[in-house]
Amino acid sequence: MSNDPWTADNPQPGDFDAVLATIDSEYVERHDGDPTASLRILVSVAGEDARRLERIAEARGKTPHEVVADLLRDAGPPGRLTVGSG
Repeated sequence: MSNDPWTADNPQPGDFDAVLATIDSEYVERHDGDPTASLRILVSVAGEDARRLERIAEARGKTPHEVVADLLRDAGPPGRLTVGSG
């Protein structure tokens, strides 16, 4: 695992603060969030991992994309994401 936050599997809060502090505020636009917005995430799973995901989905009576969506929803409350390595 890399110690460089730009390539690390699990960057920590504050890792980018020094870089962000160097950005001229003239070039920063602030906008209110849109609670109706959506985010599309493309997940690529191959080989044995793909077969595992298919088996999990079949056992749950769901499609693989529904299983992945459930995992993301179960990660924690909105605004608080816990990311781990492994």
